[in-house]
Amino acid sequence: MCNDYRLKVDVATIVEDFADLKIKIRFGEGAPNLEPRDDIKITDMGPIVRTVDDVRGEGELVQRRWSWPGQNKRPVYNFRSDGREFTSNRCLIVADGFYEFTDPTEKEKKHKDKWLFTKKDEPIFCIAGIWRETKDVGEAFTMLTMEPGPDIAPYHDRQIVILARDAWADWLDPSVPAKSLIKPLSPGMLHVEQVG
Repeated sequence: MCNDYRLKVDVATIVEDFADLKIKIRFGEGAPNLEPRDDIKITDMGPIVRTVDDVRGEGELVQRRWSWPGQNKRPVYNFRSDGREFTSNRCLIVADGFYEFTDPTEKEKKHKDKWLFTKKDEPIFCIAGIWRETKDVGEAFTMLTMEPGPDIAPYHDRQIVILARDAWADWLDPSVPAKSLIKPLSPGMLHVEQVG
């Protein structure tokens, strides 16, 4: 599953993209200092947008840790969405790319192939997530997963939930059923290239 993603845009670009969708971004903790990063890995800090006081059309942009300690202190960085409803603590994980790894063939057991997925014609996209407060690491988030869509199935047997742009505001509204928003993108919406 996804354990590495990318974000190379600045705060102004994120705010502008959300404004185009009539979502006002607030900075309760001040605007985060986002540096362009090719790799955001498990336990790193990453930007999320979460609901502000259940006000529709507004979100708070903050940086939080990716993953919280689960059983045996193993990090919970992906969380299955199958058959679940999420009625609180939803968040949008802002990215401009994510990576998946395919296993090497039997003949070459040296390395896994790394693939970068980006959204065609969009500078950023949002991954459906949830966040929680933990005593060990404070507030942290995880990415929701689902069955793979047509662009990801050739590379992996699961995928993160990439929300359509017109579903971002709905994801921040816990009264909108999660099941109505968690669905694969149409074929051809993701660009794939081998990297590394």
